[in-house]
Amino acid sequence: MDRRLHTLALAGLFSTLPVIGIGLAETDFNQIQRGKYLVSAGDCFGCHTDPNGKPFAGGRPLQTPFGTIYSANITPDREIGIGAWSDEDFYRALHEGVSADGSRLYPAFPYPYYTHVTREDVQAIRAYLQTIEPAANTPPRNKLPFPLSERALMRPWNWMFFDDDNLRPDPQKSAAWNRGAYLVEGLGHCGACHTPKNILGADKESDALQGASLQNWFAPSLGSDLREGLHSWTEDDVVEYLQTGRNRRSNASGPMAEVVEYSTSHLTSEDLRAIATYLKDLPHQNAAEANRQSNQPSIDVKVAHAGEAIFLDQCSACHRSNGEGIPTFFPPLRGNANVQQQDPTTVVRVILGGTRSVPTSARPTPLSMPAFGWKLTDDQIAAVATYVRNHWGNAAPAVSSDQVADLRKAVHANAQ
Repeated sequence: MDRRLHTLALAGLFSTLPVIGIGLAETDFNQIQRGKYLVSAGDCFGCHTDPNGKPFAGGRPLQTPFGTIYSANITPDREIGIGAWSDEDFYRALHEGVSADGSRLYPAFPYPYYTHVTREDVQAIRAYLQTIEPAANTPPRNKLPFPLSERALMRPWNWMFFDDDNLRPDPQKSAAWNRGAYLVEGLGHCGACHTPKNILGADKESDALQGASLQNWFAPSLGSDLREGLHSWTEDDVVEYLQTGRNRRSNASGPMAEVVEYSTSHLTSEDLRAIATYLKDLPHQNAAEANRQSNQPSIDVKVAHAGEAIFLDQCSACHRSNGEGIPTFFPPLRGNANVQQQDPTTVVRVILGGTRSVPTSARPTPLSMPAFGWKLTDDQIAAVATYVRNHWGNAAPAVSSDQVADLRKAVHANAQ
């Protein structure tokens, strides 16, 4: 059975209905508060807020393989935002990818996931967004080449790749599993980052949640893969990571740090546990991962020795010579899923530019790793990345200096 059909879509298991006899004002307040929570679950702030702009006023650039798309203004401004939209307009945008004026939305707005959000939850989200400060901010025009700039192209795309059927619960699973499925496959739209895309930008459903590249990072597999996924993580590890931005296995960085800051750190422990329950039940394992369990990659001895020397000199003070790090402070490299991904983008990106853990209410003091791109050559970064990917029991393909050089140029170009 299609995994997506197991996802919960019954409001009774994840919606709070008004109590009979409750006052209208209190009902409205409860709905608004519920909508605020759901907006956090959907990470709406992260995409619809430019770092230099007002909350939810849009204009944040979203880099795609096809060009740059700027997020929409979703404040209640009646001219530029969604203040003049009807409730049905808003529901249709989330469920069908159609704007109030009838134009087609691009799937950079994750309506292929939001289509599974219940009408009750959509109404609550709408109620909350109507309470925020209106902002008359007009986002820049999308930077897409012709004919991709023509929104009419989304009609055939939707016909080929978009399924707006309601997802059904799996009666064989627990309420927590079904709630987790609803959050992961719906509001949380985890597959938007963690599922690889085909040449037309649609999810490869056969590889759902098995890891994907985006914005010069690599979102790791969320499956049960031994090296690349969550095989070694417990449910408690998943909950702690989503709640605090770090655990004994890893620290959140890049786009995931924003997800923790604006979304998952604001969710209840029950919802985080539900997400963990669902993710830890994902059974799939990708072919490359299975092959590496039985075949250790062949690494050039000189590269390995060079990488070891750099690691001991530059990295071992924090990550320790045995690669075990200091869990919840400096993440271990031994058995680290980010380190062992088939695609080395994240580990190289972190070495090049450094990283900073996200401050959360549970762990308000961020920790930083310095950048090494200014002091290490492409060959040196490739060597040390290859070393940590193939030491202490780790196994992953070697990193080439060309890969480092390409990523260095791409990151610099985006910064410019």
